[in-house]
Amino acid sequence: MNVSSTSDIEITLWCIWALTVTHEACEYTEQKFNAEKTGGDPVIPSPNLDTDLVMACDQLVDRLIKAYKNPIQMQIDIARYSKLISPKDMGHNEEREEKLLERCPPGHEGTKLVEIPATILDASGAIIAWYLLDALTDATQKEIWVASDLLAPMLEKSVKVDGNWRLNQGWFKPSSENDALTPRCINLSPAWFQQGHENQLDPEVSASLKGASYEKILKAIAQHPLQQQHSGLCILSSTGQGCKPL
Repeated sequence: MNVSSTSDIEITLWCIWALTVTHEACEYTEQKFNAEKTGGDPVIPSPNLDTDLVMACDQLVDRLIKAYKNPIQMQIDIARYSKLISPKDMGHNEEREEKLLERCPPGHEGTKLVEIPATILDASGAIIAWYLLDALTDATQKEIWVASDLLAPMLEKSVKVDGNWRLNQGWFKPSSENDALTPRCINLSPAWFQQGHENQLDPEVSASLKGASYEKILKAIAQHPLQQQHSGLCILSSTGQGCKPL
């Protein structure tokens, strides 16, 4: 067996383990959230979940419950707003943004400071955003920072002056000597870029995963199941400075 095949087997084992534990962690988190929301019976975690992971899931559920019980309603009709915007609305056309704001006002004056977990509701009561302060344990955050060191070279090259809303330099604060990572944004979704192509039989990973350090990156992604629970909902961003404001 050569080195390459051994490495492939290691990555496969990592993925199988990570997906299995992630599934069980997600199930435990969902069941515990529903139980606490409805006053149901206590939920016992799977024996396959270690103590640190169970504690991380419990902290996430605690913040979810607090957010669920702290709704902040706005008068904006998110369904109507979604019909008015298009993929071409990048947020850079001030005239266009003013017209959208006139047609779909947020329904509040000034700025509201939110310091505890909360949910943001539209006029119909639909949840359009969750604010989950301290949802990740300190241990989980440290693991993410350690794993993120592998991404530093790609993060530094990711943004452009004329990039789209995800990669536009204007959305990121300048780097400083005190920054552990350069505030930037990259997409590591395996095979995501193949969706628009005719040939689906042999999907390829994104360009970011074709570099020399791809094995370490994949292992870093698989290292902590809690990082994967929302993998389909977010784009990896360092320091949180790459998020487009709602």
